[in-house]
Amino acid sequence: MKTLTVASIQNSPEFGNIRANLHDLMGLLPLGCDLAVLPELCATGYQFRCRDEVMEMAEVIAPGQQPGPITTRLSEAAASSGITIIAGIAERDGDKLYNSSVLIRPDGSRHIYRKIHLFLDEKNLFDPGDLGFSVVDACGVKVGMMICFDWIFPESARTLALKGAQIIAHPSNLVLPWCPEAMITRSLENRVFTMTANRVGRELRTDTPLEFIGLSQVVSPTGMRLAQLGKEGTGAALATINISESHKKITAANDLFADRRPEFYQEDIS
Repeated sequence: MKTLTVASIQNSPEFGNIRANLHDLMGLLPLGCDLAVLPELCATGYQFRCRDEVMEMAEVIAPGQQPGPITTRLSEAAASSGITIIAGIAERDGDKLYNSSVLIRPDGSRHIYRKIHLFLDEKNLFDPGDLGFSVVDACGVKVGMMICFDWIFPESARTLALKGAQIIAHPSNLVLPWCPEAMITRSLENRVFTMTANRVGRELRTDTPLEFIGLSQVVSPTGMRLAQLGKEGTGAALATINISESHKKITAANDLFADRRPEFYQEDIS
């Protein structure tokens, strides 16, 4: 039986104050945790006004390249604490800008996901993700990543589950109210643990004021909330999970994936 202690971290970043935001995040990492998921754009803040502003704060995070200050600090924290950390970061790759998440293991190795489904003004700020959905080994289990608005497309979580994910890490900056309930369905319909790490607070840097809904949570493959934070305040939604619960057997006669009939799922639009 493989058990892990996991945490969905909820913070309230001040836009552009990377040093202070990182300091606050380090204080929210629980001792003895195996896997911690931090919010989308967790150290910069969310509401960029233009691509030039993103470029100023974005950093290189690709494996094999010298990382920027946020990735470096998170890597130091992973190494010193033994926690595998997943965090949302603005990524720069040449003249491309991505809303990304990075998985950082205690040994310093890392893996990137670039957000595929961009939300609202993000379409003017970031390039669409180009790496697809992938699943990697971390903490002795299979972990996949998606970011915020990816939740509304059931194909995101389903693709990760079909690729073997047992845990889906979901860094977020949620402003729409429906995601926490929908992630129960995503967990249940894919029989995976989901970890949504959201932020709280407001940003008023453009003509579209944003208020973030919090409610960071950990959900089991049977749709049970194992931990959830409130709509205000920072902290860690902490849970101990038994990874064997991510099996696909619904009844003695029903396997979630073996029973699929994909030949009937494609609508004929010709």
